[in-house]
Amino acid sequence: MGKKFIKFEFLLLFAVFIIATCGLVYELVAGTLASYLLGDSVKQFSFIIGVYLFSMGIGSFFSKFFNKNLLNTFVEIEILVGLIGGLSSVVLFLLFESVASFQFILYLLVFVTGFLVGLEIPLLMNILKDKVEFKDLVSNVFTFDYIGALLASILFPLILVPKLGIMGTSLFFGMINISIAIVLCFILKSELKRSYFLKAKAIFSFLLLLTVFIFSESILSYSEGKLYGENIIYTNSTPYQRIVLTHNKSDYRLYLNNNLQFSSADEYRYHEALVHPVMSIAKKIDRVLVLGGGDGLAVREILKYKDVKAITLVDLDQGMTKLFKTNKVLTDFNQNSLNNSKVTVINTDAYIWAKSCKVKYDVVIIDFPDPSNYSLGKLYSLNFYQTIQNIIQPDAAVVVQTTSPYFAPKSFWCINKTVMAVFPQVDAYHAYVPSFGEWGFTIAINGFNTTFNTVNRKVSGLKFYNYQFDRFNYFTGDMISNEIEINRLDNQILVRYFDEEWGKLQ
Repeated sequence: MGKKFIKFEFLLLFAVFIIATCGLVYELVAGTLASYLLGDSVKQFSFIIGVYLFSMGIGSFFSKFFNKNLLNTFVEIEILVGLIGGLSSVVLFLLFESVASFQFILYLLVFVTGFLVGLEIPLLMNILKDKVEFKDLVSNVFTFDYIGALLASILFPLILVPKLGIMGTSLFFGMINISIAIVLCFILKSELKRSYFLKAKAIFSFLLLLTVFIFSESILSYSEGKLYGENIIYTNSTPYQRIVLTHNKSDYRLYLNNNLQFSSADEYRYHEALVHPVMSIAKKIDRVLVLGGGDGLAVREILKYKDVKAITLVDLDQGMTKLFKTNKVLTDFNQNSLNNSKVTVINTDAYIWAKSCKVKYDVVIIDFPDPSNYSLGKLYSLNFYQTIQNIIQPDAAVVVQTTSPYFAPKSFWCINKTVMAVFPQVDAYHAYVPSFGEWGFTIAINGFNTTFNTVNRKVSGLKFYNYQFDRFNYFTGDMISNEIEINRLDNQILVRYFDEEWGKLQ
Protein backbone atom coordinates (compact mmCIF):
# COMPACT_ATOMS: atom_id res chain seq x y z
CA MET A 1 0.00 0.00 0.00
CA GLY A 2 2.84 2.36 0.90
CA LYS A 3 4.68 1.73 -2.39
CA LYS A 4 1.46 2.27 -4.32
CA PHE A 5 0.91 5.60 -2.60
CA ILE A 6 4.51 6.71 -3.21
CA LYS A 7 4.05 5.92 -6.91
CA PHE A 8 0.76 7.83 -6.90
CA GLU A 9 2.32 10.86 -5.21
CA PHE A 10 5.40 10.79 -7.43
CA LEU A 11 3.29 10.66 -10.60
CA LEU A 12 1.22 13.65 -9.58
CA LEU A 13 4.26 15.67 -8.52
CA PHE A 14 5.93 14.83 -11.81
CA ALA A 15 2.73 16.08 -13.46
CA VAL A 16 3.25 19.39 -11.61
CA PHE A 17 6.73 19.57 -13.10
CA ILE A 18 5.34 19.00 -16.60
CA ILE A 19 2.49 21.47 -16.04
CA ALA A 20 4.92 24.22 -15.04
CA THR A 21 7.31 23.48 -17.90
CA CYS A 22 4.59 23.30 -20.54
CA GLY A 23 2.67 26.26 -19.15
CA LEU A 24 5.69 28.54 -19.29
CA VAL A 25 6.56 27.29 -22.78
CA TYR A 26 3.05 28.20 -24.02
CA GLU A 27 3.49 31.64 -22.45
CA LEU A 28 6.89 32.11 -24.13
CA VAL A 29 5.51 30.88 -27.46
CA ALA A 30 2.67 33.42 -27.31
CA GLY A 31 5.06 36.25 -26.37
CA THR A 32 7.58 35.37 -29.06
CA LEU A 33 4.92 34.93 -31.71
CA ALA A 34 3.32 38.24 -30.75
CA SER A 35 6.66 40.03 -31.02
CA TYR A 36 7.30 38.36 -34.42
CA LEU A 37 3.93 39.39 -35.83
CA LEU A 38 3.07 42.57 -33.93
CA GLY A 39 6.47 44.02 -33.03
CA ASP A 40 7.59 45.68 -29.76
CA SER A 41 8.69 42.54 -27.94
CA VAL A 42 8.85 44.21 -24.52
CA LYS A 43 5.23 45.37 -24.66
CA GLN A 44 3.97 42.07 -26.05
CA PHE A 45 5.80 39.97 -23.46
CA SER A 46 4.69 42.31 -20.69
CA PHE A 47 1.02 42.10 -21.70
CA ILE A 48 1.12 38.34 -22.21
CA ILE A 49 2.84 37.65 -18.89
CA GLY A 50 0.30 39.88 -17.16
CA VAL A 51 -2.69 38.20 -18.83
CA TYR A 52 -1.26 34.73 -18.21
CA LEU A 53 -0.62 35.31 -14.49
CA PHE A 54 -4.00 37.00 -14.08
CA SER A 55 -5.76 34.08 -15.76
CA MET A 56 -3.88 31.62 -13.55
CA GLY A 57 -5.21 33.51 -10.55
CA ILE A 58 -8.76 33.31 -11.93
CA GLY A 59 -8.29 29.58 -12.55
CA SER A 60 -7.04 29.07 -9.00
CA PHE A 61 -10.08 30.93 -7.67
CA PHE A 62 -12.53 28.77 -9.61
CA SER A 63 -10.80 25.54 -8.62
CA LYS A 64 -12.68 25.64 -5.30
CA PHE A 65 -15.91 24.88 -7.16
CA PHE A 66 -14.58 21.48 -8.26
CA ASN A 67 -15.38 19.03 -5.47
CA LYS A 68 -16.08 15.71 -7.17
CA ASN A 69 -14.01 13.31 -9.28
CA LEU A 70 -10.94 15.49 -8.82
CA LEU A 71 -8.52 13.07 -10.45
CA ASN A 72 -10.75 12.72 -13.52
CA THR A 73 -11.09 16.48 -13.71
CA PHE A 74 -7.32 16.87 -13.43
CA VAL A 75 -6.72 14.48 -16.34
CA GLU A 76 -9.42 16.19 -18.43
CA ILE A 77 -7.78 19.56 -17.86
CA GLU A 78 -4.36 18.13 -18.70
CA ILE A 79 -5.74 17.02 -22.08
CA LEU A 80 -7.36 20.42 -22.68
CA VAL A 81 -4.17 22.31 -21.79
CA GLY A 82 -2.20 20.13 -24.19
CA LEU A 83 -4.67 20.67 -27.02
CA ILE A 84 -5.17 24.41 -26.59
CA GLY A 85 -1.56 25.23 -25.74
CA GLY A 86 -0.21 22.90 -28.42
CA LEU A 87 -2.43 24.23 -31.20
CA SER A 88 -2.24 27.90 -30.15
CA SER A 89 0.70 28.81 -32.40
CA VAL A 90 -0.90 27.03 -35.37
CA VAL A 91 -4.14 28.94 -34.90
CA LEU A 92 -2.35 32.27 -34.50
CA PHE A 93 -0.14 31.81 -37.56
CA LEU A 94 -3.13 30.83 -39.71
CA LEU A 95 -5.37 33.66 -38.53
CA PHE A 96 -2.89 36.55 -38.47
CA GLU A 97 -3.61 37.79 -41.99
CA SER A 98 -7.29 36.92 -42.18
CA VAL A 99 -8.79 38.04 -38.86
CA ALA A 100 -9.15 41.69 -37.88
CA SER A 101 -9.37 40.91 -34.16
CA PHE A 102 -6.08 38.96 -34.08
CA GLN A 103 -4.94 40.44 -30.77
CA PHE A 104 -8.23 39.47 -29.12
CA ILE A 105 -7.74 35.85 -30.22
CA LEU A 106 -4.12 35.95 -29.05
CA TYR A 107 -5.01 37.13 -25.56
CA LEU A 108 -8.03 34.84 -25.40
CA LEU A 109 -5.82 31.81 -26.05
CA VAL A 110 -3.32 33.04 -23.44
CA PHE A 111 -6.16 33.57 -20.95
CA VAL A 112 -7.72 30.14 -21.51
CA THR A 113 -4.35 28.38 -21.24
CA GLY A 114 -3.46 30.28 -18.06
CA PHE A 115 -6.92 29.64 -16.61
CA LEU A 116 -6.58 25.88 -17.12
CA VAL A 117 -3.04 25.79 -15.71
CA GLY A 118 -4.28 27.83 -12.74
CA LEU A 119 -6.95 25.20 -12.12
CA GLU A 120 -4.51 22.30 -12.14
CA ILE A 121 -2.23 23.11 -9.19
CA PRO A 122 -5.03 23.64 -6.61
CA LEU A 123 -6.82 20.51 -7.90
CA LEU A 124 -3.64 18.53 -7.46
CA MET A 125 -3.18 19.82 -3.93
CA ASN A 126 -6.77 18.86 -3.12
CA ILE A 127 -6.16 15.37 -4.47
CA LEU A 128 -3.09 14.96 -2.24
CA LYS A 129 -4.20 16.90 0.84
CA ASP A 130 -5.47 13.85 2.75
CA LYS A 131 -2.41 11.77 1.86
CA VAL A 132 0.48 14.16 2.48
CA GLU A 133 1.21 16.52 5.36
CA PHE A 134 0.34 20.08 4.42
CA LYS A 135 3.88 21.48 4.84
CA ASP A 136 5.31 18.68 2.70
CA LEU A 137 2.53 19.03 0.15
CA VAL A 138 3.06 22.77 -0.36
CA SER A 139 6.86 22.57 -0.47
CA ASN A 140 6.87 19.61 -2.87
CA VAL A 141 4.29 21.07 -5.24
CA PHE A 142 5.96 24.46 -5.48
CA THR A 143 9.46 22.96 -5.72
CA PHE A 144 8.46 20.91 -8.76
CA ASP A 145 6.54 23.89 -10.15
CA TYR A 146 9.50 26.27 -9.99
CA ILE A 147 12.01 23.72 -11.27
CA GLY A 148 9.76 23.12 -14.28
CA ALA A 149 9.54 26.84 -14.95
CA LEU A 150 13.34 27.18 -14.79
CA LEU A 151 13.84 24.31 -17.21
CA ALA A 152 11.42 25.83 -19.72
CA SER A 153 13.04 29.27 -19.55
CA ILE A 154 16.48 27.75 -20.27
CA LEU A 155 15.43 25.32 -23.00
CA PHE A 156 13.19 27.72 -24.91
CA PRO A 157 15.78 30.14 -26.36
CA LEU A 158 18.77 27.78 -26.45
CA ILE A 159 17.29 24.59 -27.90
CA LEU A 160 13.57 24.62 -28.58
CA VAL A 161 13.15 27.62 -30.90
CA PRO A 162 16.36 26.98 -32.92
CA LYS A 163 15.60 23.26 -33.33
CA LEU A 164 11.79 23.06 -33.46
CA GLY A 165 10.67 26.59 -34.27
CA ILE A 166 7.76 28.35 -32.56
CA MET A 167 5.03 26.15 -34.02
CA GLY A 168 6.93 22.90 -33.48
CA THR A 169 7.72 23.84 -29.88
CA SER A 170 4.11 24.43 -28.87
CA LEU A 171 2.95 21.23 -30.58
CA PHE A 172 5.76 19.20 -29.00
CA PHE A 173 4.92 20.39 -25.50
CA GLY A 174 1.24 19.89 -26.16
CA MET A 175 2.06 16.23 -26.83
CA ILE A 176 4.09 16.09 -23.60
CA ASN A 177 1.10 17.47 -21.69
CA ILE A 178 -1.20 14.87 -23.15
CA SER A 179 1.38 12.10 -22.65
CA ILE A 180 1.15 12.75 -18.91
CA ALA A 181 -2.62 12.38 -19.15
CA ILE A 182 -2.18 9.06 -21.00
CA VAL A 183 0.30 7.78 -18.39
CA LEU A 184 -2.06 8.73 -15.57
CA CYS A 185 -4.96 6.98 -17.34
CA PHE A 186 -3.05 3.70 -17.56
CA ILE A 187 -1.21 3.67 -14.23
CA LEU A 188 -4.02 5.11 -12.11
CA LYS A 189 -6.91 3.44 -13.92
CA SER A 190 -8.22 1.99 -10.66
CA GLU A 191 -8.42 5.50 -9.21
CA LEU A 192 -10.24 6.93 -12.23
CA LYS A 193 -13.86 6.66 -13.22
CA ARG A 194 -14.51 5.63 -16.82
CA SER A 195 -10.77 5.47 -17.43
CA TYR A 196 -11.31 3.88 -20.86
CA PHE A 197 -13.15 7.01 -22.01
CA LEU A 198 -10.35 9.26 -20.77
CA LYS A 199 -7.76 7.01 -22.47
CA ALA A 200 -9.57 7.31 -25.78
CA LYS A 201 -9.77 11.11 -25.54
CA ALA A 202 -6.13 11.42 -24.53
CA ILE A 203 -4.85 9.11 -27.28
CA PHE A 204 -7.00 10.81 -29.93
CA SER A 205 -5.74 14.24 -28.80
CA PHE A 206 -2.13 13.05 -28.87
CA LEU A 207 -2.54 11.65 -32.39
CA LEU A 208 -4.14 14.89 -33.53
CA LEU A 209 -1.19 16.94 -32.27
CA LEU A 210 1.27 14.43 -33.71
CA THR A 211 -0.37 14.71 -37.13
CA VAL A 212 -0.26 18.50 -37.02
CA PHE A 213 3.37 18.34 -35.82
CA ILE A 214 4.33 16.17 -38.81
CA PHE A 215 2.76 18.67 -41.20
CA SER A 216 3.81 21.76 -39.22
CA GLU A 217 6.38 22.88 -41.81
CA SER A 218 3.74 22.76 -44.54
CA ILE A 219 1.30 24.68 -42.34
CA LEU A 220 3.96 27.27 -41.54
CA SER A 221 4.85 27.64 -45.22
CA TYR A 222 1.19 28.14 -46.07
CA SER A 223 0.64 30.74 -43.34
CA GLU A 224 3.84 32.63 -44.19
CA GLY A 225 2.90 32.52 -47.86
CA LYS A 226 -0.35 34.32 -46.96
CA LEU A 227 1.54 36.71 -44.69
CA TYR A 228 4.19 37.78 -47.19
CA GLY A 229 2.27 37.26 -50.42
CA GLU A 230 5.49 36.21 -52.14
CA ASN A 231 7.34 33.02 -52.97
CA ILE A 232 9.25 32.02 -49.83
CA ILE A 233 12.60 30.43 -50.66
CA TYR A 234 14.23 30.32 -47.21
CA THR A 235 13.09 30.36 -43.59
CA ASN A 236 14.96 29.89 -40.33
CA SER A 237 14.28 30.56 -36.67
CA THR A 238 17.36 31.60 -34.71
CA PRO A 239 17.44 32.25 -30.95
CA TYR A 240 16.94 35.94 -31.78
CA GLN A 241 14.61 36.21 -34.77
CA ARG A 242 12.64 34.59 -37.57
CA ILE A 243 14.43 34.98 -40.90
CA VAL A 244 12.39 34.78 -44.10
CA LEU A 245 13.72 35.29 -47.63
CA THR A 246 11.20 35.75 -50.45
CA HIS A 247 11.48 35.93 -54.23
CA ASN A 248 9.09 37.67 -56.62
CA LYS A 249 10.22 37.95 -60.23
CA SER A 250 13.63 39.66 -59.99
CA ASP A 251 13.13 41.00 -56.45
CA TYR A 252 14.44 39.22 -53.35
CA ARG A 253 13.27 40.46 -49.96
CA LEU A 254 14.56 39.68 -46.50
CA TYR A 255 12.24 39.84 -43.50
CA LEU A 256 13.28 39.64 -39.86
CA ASN A 257 10.40 39.00 -37.45
CA ASN A 258 7.97 40.06 -40.18
CA ASN A 259 9.78 43.38 -40.75
CA LEU A 260 11.25 44.09 -44.18
CA GLN A 261 15.03 44.53 -43.96
CA PHE A 262 15.84 45.02 -47.60
CA SER A 263 14.61 44.59 -51.14
CA SER A 264 17.22 43.63 -53.72
CA ALA A 265 15.55 46.09 -56.12
CA ASP A 266 16.63 49.17 -54.17
CA GLU A 267 18.83 48.19 -51.22
CA TYR A 268 21.78 49.86 -52.96
CA ARG A 269 20.17 53.25 -52.31
CA TYR A 270 20.08 52.63 -48.57
CA HIS A 271 23.56 51.13 -48.29
CA GLU A 272 25.26 53.68 -50.54
CA ALA A 273 23.64 56.49 -48.51
CA LEU A 274 24.67 54.81 -45.25
CA VAL A 275 28.30 54.11 -46.13
CA HIS A 276 29.72 56.56 -48.65
CA PRO A 277 29.15 59.94 -46.94
CA VAL A 278 31.06 58.82 -43.85
CA MET A 279 33.76 57.01 -45.83
CA SER A 280 34.34 60.05 -48.03
CA ILE A 281 34.61 62.57 -45.18
CA ALA A 282 36.74 60.51 -42.75
CA LYS A 283 40.41 61.49 -42.44
CA LYS A 284 41.51 57.85 -42.39
CA ILE A 285 39.70 54.63 -43.19
CA ASP A 286 42.28 52.02 -42.16
CA ARG A 287 40.05 50.38 -39.55
CA VAL A 288 36.29 50.34 -40.00
CA LEU A 289 33.77 49.04 -37.46
CA VAL A 290 30.28 47.94 -38.53
CA LEU A 291 27.71 47.39 -35.75
CA GLY A 292 24.71 45.39 -36.95
CA GLY A 293 24.58 44.94 -40.71
CA GLY A 294 24.81 41.15 -40.53
CA ASP A 295 23.71 40.91 -44.18
CA GLY A 296 27.15 42.14 -45.30
CA LEU A 297 25.68 44.75 -47.64
CA ALA A 298 27.27 47.69 -45.84
CA VAL A 299 30.56 45.76 -45.79
CA ARG A 300 30.24 45.30 -49.56
CA GLU A 301 30.20 49.09 -49.96
CA ILE A 302 33.13 49.61 -47.57
CA LEU A 303 35.28 47.14 -49.50
CA LYS A 304 35.04 49.37 -52.57
CA TYR A 305 37.66 51.59 -50.86
CA LYS A 306 41.07 50.00 -51.40
CA ASP A 307 42.62 51.93 -48.48
CA VAL A 308 40.59 49.94 -45.97
CA LYS A 309 42.88 47.52 -44.14
CA ALA A 310 40.51 45.83 -41.67
CA ILE A 311 36.76 45.66 -41.09
CA THR A 312 35.20 44.37 -37.88
CA LEU A 313 31.51 43.46 -38.06
CA VAL A 314 29.66 42.90 -34.77
CA ASP A 315 26.23 41.31 -35.15
CA LEU A 316 24.33 39.46 -32.43
CA ASP A 317 22.84 36.71 -34.60
CA GLN A 318 25.23 34.03 -35.87
CA GLY A 319 22.36 32.55 -37.87
CA MET A 320 22.13 35.80 -39.83
CA THR A 321 25.83 36.16 -40.63
CA LYS A 322 26.18 32.47 -41.44
CA LEU A 323 23.29 32.73 -43.91
CA PHE A 324 24.92 35.68 -45.67
CA LYS A 325 28.24 33.86 -45.78
CA THR A 326 26.91 30.67 -47.34
CA ASN A 327 23.67 31.22 -49.27
CA LYS A 328 24.51 31.58 -52.98
CA VAL A 329 21.73 34.08 -53.70
CA LEU A 330 22.73 36.27 -50.77
CA THR A 331 26.49 36.08 -51.31
CA ASP A 332 25.81 37.35 -54.83
CA PHE A 333 24.07 40.39 -53.28
CA ASN A 334 26.84 41.19 -50.81
CA GLN A 335 29.58 40.12 -53.27
CA ASN A 336 30.80 37.54 -50.75
CA SER A 337 31.87 40.40 -48.49
CA LEU A 338 31.66 38.49 -45.21
CA ASN A 339 34.19 35.94 -46.48
CA ASN A 340 36.70 38.63 -47.46
CA SER A 341 40.10 38.32 -45.74
CA LYS A 342 39.85 41.90 -44.45
CA VAL A 343 36.61 41.14 -42.57
CA THR A 344 36.32 39.78 -39.04
CA VAL A 345 32.81 38.76 -37.95
CA ILE A 346 32.02 38.75 -34.22
CA ASN A 347 28.66 37.37 -33.06
CA THR A 348 27.84 38.99 -29.75
CA ASP A 349 25.85 41.82 -28.18
CA ALA A 350 27.34 45.06 -29.53
CA TYR A 351 26.50 46.95 -26.34
CA ILE A 352 28.57 44.58 -24.19
CA TRP A 353 31.31 44.16 -26.80
CA ALA A 354 31.89 47.90 -27.16
CA LYS A 355 32.38 48.27 -23.39
CA SER A 356 35.40 45.97 -23.46
CA CYS A 357 36.82 46.83 -26.91
CA LYS A 358 40.47 47.96 -26.85
CA VAL A 359 40.88 48.75 -30.58
CA LYS A 360 40.51 52.30 -31.91
CA TYR A 361 38.58 52.68 -35.17
CA ASP A 362 38.73 55.35 -37.88
CA VAL A 363 35.15 54.90 -39.06
CA VAL A 364 32.11 53.45 -37.30
CA ILE A 365 28.97 52.51 -39.25
CA ILE A 366 25.99 51.71 -37.03
CA ASP A 367 23.32 49.74 -38.87
CA PHE A 368 21.05 48.36 -36.16
CA PRO A 369 17.36 47.54 -36.64
CA ASP A 370 14.91 50.28 -35.71
CA PRO A 371 14.47 50.92 -31.95
CA SER A 372 11.19 49.02 -31.65
CA ASN A 373 11.94 47.66 -28.17
CA TYR A 374 14.11 48.42 -25.15
CA SER A 375 16.83 45.91 -25.98
CA LEU A 376 17.37 47.79 -29.26
CA GLY A 377 16.70 51.18 -27.71
CA LYS A 378 19.79 50.90 -25.53
CA LEU A 379 21.87 50.78 -28.73
CA TYR A 380 20.63 54.29 -29.55
CA SER A 381 21.22 55.69 -26.07
CA LEU A 382 23.51 58.45 -24.84
CA ASN A 383 25.49 55.88 -22.87
CA PHE A 384 26.12 53.77 -25.96
CA TYR A 385 27.31 56.69 -28.07
CA GLN A 386 29.64 57.70 -25.22
CA THR A 387 31.03 54.17 -25.32
CA ILE A 388 31.52 54.45 -29.08
CA GLN A 389 33.48 57.67 -28.58
CA ASN A 390 35.89 55.73 -26.35
CA ILE A 391 36.75 53.21 -29.08
CA ILE A 392 37.38 55.60 -31.99
CA GLN A 393 40.35 57.68 -33.07
CA PRO A 394 40.35 61.40 -32.17
CA ASP A 395 39.65 62.25 -35.82
CA ALA A 396 37.15 59.44 -36.53
CA ALA A 397 33.78 59.69 -38.26
CA VAL A 398 30.55 57.90 -37.30
CA VAL A 399 27.22 57.30 -39.05
CA VAL A 400 23.98 55.92 -37.59
CA GLN A 401 20.90 54.68 -39.42
CA THR A 402 18.21 56.84 -37.86
CA THR A 403 14.81 55.48 -39.07
CA SER A 404 12.44 57.54 -41.24
CA PRO A 405 12.25 61.33 -40.76
CA TYR A 406 8.92 61.33 -42.61
CA PHE A 407 7.07 58.50 -40.82
CA ALA A 408 8.81 58.91 -37.45
CA PRO A 409 10.20 62.46 -37.12
CA LYS A 410 10.28 62.39 -33.30
CA SER A 411 12.29 59.20 -33.34
CA PHE A 412 14.61 60.52 -36.04
CA TRP A 413 15.43 63.79 -34.28
CA CYS A 414 15.66 62.06 -30.90
CA ILE A 415 18.52 59.91 -32.22
CA ASN A 416 20.10 62.95 -33.85
CA LYS A 417 19.88 64.99 -30.64
CA THR A 418 21.37 62.11 -28.62
CA VAL A 419 24.34 61.86 -30.99
CA MET A 420 24.77 65.65 -30.78
CA ALA A 421 25.16 65.38 -27.01
CA VAL A 422 28.32 63.29 -27.52
CA PHE A 423 30.04 64.39 -30.74
CA PRO A 424 31.18 67.95 -31.55
CA GLN A 425 30.03 68.04 -35.18
CA VAL A 426 26.78 66.34 -36.21
CA ASP A 427 24.50 66.56 -39.23
CA ALA A 428 21.42 64.72 -40.49
CA TYR A 429 20.54 63.59 -43.99
CA HIS A 430 18.04 61.37 -45.75
CA ALA A 431 17.52 59.39 -48.94
CA TYR A 432 14.49 58.01 -50.73
CA VAL A 433 14.35 54.20 -50.81
CA PRO A 434 11.19 53.04 -52.65
CA SER A 435 10.68 49.95 -50.44
CA PHE A 436 10.77 52.07 -47.28
CA GLY A 437 10.12 55.67 -48.30
CA GLU A 438 12.26 58.50 -46.94
CA TRP A 439 14.99 57.06 -44.73
CA GLY A 440 17.34 58.99 -42.52
CA PHE A 441 20.87 58.97 -41.14
CA THR A 442 22.95 60.90 -38.62
CA ILE A 443 26.62 61.56 -39.34
CA ALA A 444 29.16 62.75 -36.77
CA ILE A 445 32.79 63.89 -36.77
CA ASN A 446 34.73 63.31 -33.59
CA GLY A 447 37.57 65.79 -33.30
CA PHE A 448 38.49 67.68 -36.46
CA ASN A 449 36.97 70.71 -38.06
CA THR A 450 35.64 70.30 -41.57
CA THR A 451 32.40 70.59 -43.49
CA PHE A 452 30.18 67.65 -44.28
CA ASN A 453 30.54 68.46 -47.95
CA THR A 454 34.22 67.57 -47.77
CA VAL A 455 35.21 64.65 -49.99
CA ASN A 456 38.58 63.18 -49.07
CA ARG A 457 38.11 60.15 -51.29
CA LYS A 458 35.53 58.62 -53.60
CA VAL A 459 34.92 55.47 -55.61
CA SER A 460 33.40 55.18 -59.06
CA GLY A 461 30.49 53.07 -60.19
CA LEU A 462 27.93 54.05 -57.54
CA LYS A 463 24.33 53.92 -58.73
CA PHE A 464 22.82 56.39 -56.27
CA TYR A 465 25.12 58.47 -54.06
CA ASN A 466 26.97 61.25 -55.90
CA TYR A 467 29.16 62.70 -53.09
CA GLN A 468 27.14 65.92 -53.08
CA PHE A 469 26.12 65.80 -49.43
CA ASP A 470 24.17 69.05 -49.46
CA ARG A 471 21.62 67.43 -51.78
CA PHE A 472 20.72 64.98 -49.02
CA ASN A 473 20.59 67.11 -45.86
CA TYR A 474 17.62 69.37 -46.63
CA PHE A 475 14.46 68.55 -44.65
CA THR A 476 10.96 69.77 -45.49
CA GLY A 477 8.61 70.95 -42.73
CA ASP A 478 6.80 67.62 -42.47
CA MET A 479 10.07 65.91 -41.53
CA ILE A 480 10.92 68.26 -38.66
CA SER A 481 10.08 67.67 -35.01
CA ASN A 482 10.96 69.92 -32.08
CA GLU A 483 10.74 69.52 -28.31
CA ILE A 484 12.19 66.05 -28.23
CA GLU A 485 14.33 64.53 -25.49
CA ILE A 486 17.70 62.81 -25.47
CA ASN A 487 17.42 59.01 -25.34
CA ARG A 488 18.95 57.87 -22.05
CA LEU A 489 19.13 54.38 -20.60
CA ASP A 490 16.94 55.38 -17.68
CA ASN A 491 14.11 56.81 -19.77
CA GLN A 492 14.27 55.03 -23.17
CA ILE A 493 12.12 57.82 -24.57
CA LEU A 494 13.09 56.81 -28.10
CA VAL A 495 11.21 53.51 -27.87
CA ARG A 496 8.08 55.38 -26.80
CA TYR A 497 8.43 57.85 -29.67
CA PHE A 498 8.96 55.00 -32.11
CA ASP A 499 6.00 52.97 -30.85
CA GLU A 500 3.75 56.02 -30.94
CA GLU A 501 4.71 57.04 -34.48
CA TRP A 502 4.94 53.69 -36.22
CA GLY A 503 1.94 52.35 -34.30
CA LYS A 504 -0.27 54.85 -36.13
CA LEU A 505 0.67 53.23 -39.44
CA GLN A 506 -0.29 49.66 -38.48
